[in-house]
Amino acid sequence: MPEDASWAVLSGARQSRVGVAPVATDAVVGFATRSLRVEIDRGTLELTIRDAQGNVVQQDARPIAFDGRTFRIWKKMPLDEHYFGLGDKTGPLDRRNEAFTLWNTDAYRYQESTDPLYKSIPFFMTYRSGVAAGILLDNTWRSSFDFGKQVRDTYSFGAEDGPLDYYFLYGPSPKQVVEAYVWLTGTPPLPPLWTLGYQQSRYSYYPQARVLEVADRLRADHFPADAIYLDIDYQQDNRPFTVNTALFPDFSGMIAKLTAENLHAVAITDLHIANYPGHGYAPYDSGMAADAFVKNPDGSVYAGKVWPGSSVFPEFTRARTRAWWGGLYREFYGMGIAGFWNDMNEPSIFDSPTLTMPIDVVHRIEEPGFQTRTATHAEIHNVYGMENSRATFDGLLALKPDLRPFVLTRATYAGGQRYAATWTGDNSSTWNHLRMTTPMLKNLGLSGFAFAGADVGGYAGTPAPELLTKWFEIAAFQPIDRDHTEKGSGDQEPWVGGPEQEAIRRHFVETRYELMPYLYTLAEEASRTGVPLERPLFFEFPDAAADHHPLDVDPAASGEFLLGPDLLIAPPPFLEEVEAYPVELPSADWYDFWTGERVARPAAAQVGPVVVTARPEAATLPIFVRGGSIVPMQPLVESTNETPQGPLDLRVYVGDGGEGRSCEGSLYLDDGKTMAYRQGAFLRAGFTCLVADGVLRIHIGAHEGSYPAWWKEIHGEVYGWSATSATVVVDGRSEPVPLSRSSQAIHFTVDDNGKGVDLELR
Repeated sequence: MPEDASWAVLSGARQSRVGVAPVATDAVVGFATRSLRVEIDRGTLELTIRDAQGNVVQQDARPIAFDGRTFRIWKKMPLDEHYFGLGDKTGPLDRRNEAFTLWNTDAYRYQESTDPLYKSIPFFMTYRSGVAAGILLDNTWRSSFDFGKQVRDTYSFGAEDGPLDYYFLYGPSPKQVVEAYVWLTGTPPLPPLWTLGYQQSRYSYYPQARVLEVADRLRADHFPADAIYLDIDYQQDNRPFTVNTALFPDFSGMIAKLTAENLHAVAITDLHIANYPGHGYAPYDSGMAADAFVKNPDGSVYAGKVWPGSSVFPEFTRARTRAWWGGLYREFYGMGIAGFWNDMNEPSIFDSPTLTMPIDVVHRIEEPGFQTRTATHAEIHNVYGMENSRATFDGLLALKPDLRPFVLTRATYAGGQRYAATWTGDNSSTWNHLRMTTPMLKNLGLSGFAFAGADVGGYAGTPAPELLTKWFEIAAFQPIDRDHTEKGSGDQEPWVGGPEQEAIRRHFVETRYELMPYLYTLAEEASRTGVPLERPLFFEFPDAAADHHPLDVDPAASGEFLLGPDLLIAPPPFLEEVEAYPVELPSADWYDFWTGERVARPAAAQVGPVVVTARPEAATLPIFVRGGSIVPMQPLVESTNETPQGPLDLRVYVGDGGEGRSCEGSLYLDDGKTMAYRQGAFLRAGFTCLVADGVLRIHIGAHEGSYPAWWKEIHGEVYGWSATSATVVVDGRSEPVPLSRSSQAIHFTVDDNGKGVDLELR
């Protein structure tokens, strides 16, 4: 048997134990937990897992098979079961009737049928009649997953070598499955607040004057933004950790100027180190001295051609090499570069017939939890990009222990969310690629990557102004909002296409910044639980359909997604079409986010989703708010570094449930930069409302934690309720509160001293 070790699963989870009751009959042997009964057939070794009521949750279709070192596992595939996950694979959200390979690949200009892609996340979720479970195949070798494509009633998975080591994760809700998966593989770190802002990028902004020109234009146009990216052309001859001083004569001064304008610089640092001996190139010289590079089978250092030409590659499977790599960031991090971007880390190699390292290249594993040994690239390939981002993240943390690192990676493996955010790679500037973004991000979220995005506008090609605008609109409600394009394409900044297009794009990005309290609260939740920001409808509404199938597989809902539990974004399923289209709402109680108008409920009680009609328009995007939610918002800022001026805005959407109907929401806040929140320097508050005896009672909870609020007052907007008077309880005394009205809402403003506020609206 291969070594019992894992790059993906946390040591604490691997060592965890729970009591079980043995199960043994003449036919089966196994055990039972509080929720499950696990049985292995004595004759065939086939596995059956049942819930506490005896229902089959998962069952082998045939015995596990080995062919040399290759193995395969087959599971029975009920007609009504659906499959999600595997990261950012293309195609529909549901993996049913599809087959995939996991082998990290630089897939420039990938299309809807392209496979494999950049990441290998061998985790998927099964979903049947509202019951969810998960499978993690913890194997780094080239693997494959077939969801009924080859055999109609069977799904299967396996690998060409390595351990047959897989985890079954029972829900029964989708949220419980994701939480169990990140309990195994780790939660993402709480990101710096600025990473939730709008980010401007291209390959490449150069020279220095062009970088500052883009920054100045963003600020002159009052377009909210928090980051500008520097692609490889800032480097001397594309050599990582260098600066082309001819193009960037005052690099540190440029970083300081961006910082002064509240724009964070993110610099690319590809993992290939130029094979450049005898020229004083410190990363190469120090790496050779540390014996830090991957080797050929004959013991020589492996070299392959990438952007700098001949390049060598760090041995990230050694803890000491990762520490060396992390130290390379000292100068850049010290001058104020705020984040780093690890690209090309599949690894991508230009002069190899496979476009990556030969599989017989030798890696040395010197790592806690593993035997000290060598391994071929065939075993390490899929984990190589994750260990690159791990080295970057840990290195930044070692350099500035009190500052939250930001790392963006293209290639990764299961558990890579512990170290980096990600994006969907080199997409294209087409309507179809914009449509593909939603299922890719939803499946990444279900696969542990709560912080993910896609290049806004598309990387390959030049989008028409209308396509770029619609992409801006949708991306404003996705976890990472980064506009990025390739060298040789047209300009893709917010102002491209004229003032009318820029005004539309600005409106949606401004809405994102107004929603920052809601976004950051979701980010903090993800850092504790792994629950994604962008979610499928079935994640929050597993029982929305009468037969409990996931609504997201319906054609009418295929373009929809949730941002957190309360906002539903509903672009057209086919974005270039101009005809009206149906929107499926997973419950009956929703409001229009833009107008506050309540969505008309069906005339008679019905089971299943509510269908409303929307019409595509260039300047609009249908967004709905769940009845029973309280959404925190803030006054507009142009950067997350700015302190909002004015009251905190609470939008209260009263649920339509009669007496006892209620609503709830929450808010999390800290300095957005440091680790001080771990010592209690945060602010957490909960909000509720309750209808009783014809009175709407709103409770604004006391502040928890030591971090001070930026607001002194709370402005409330109450939707779905009529009132003529309001009172607030202050220090046990009831005082009247002035009310004002708009077309759909009642407005009030109250002081908030952090001790809690109670209001009654009659």
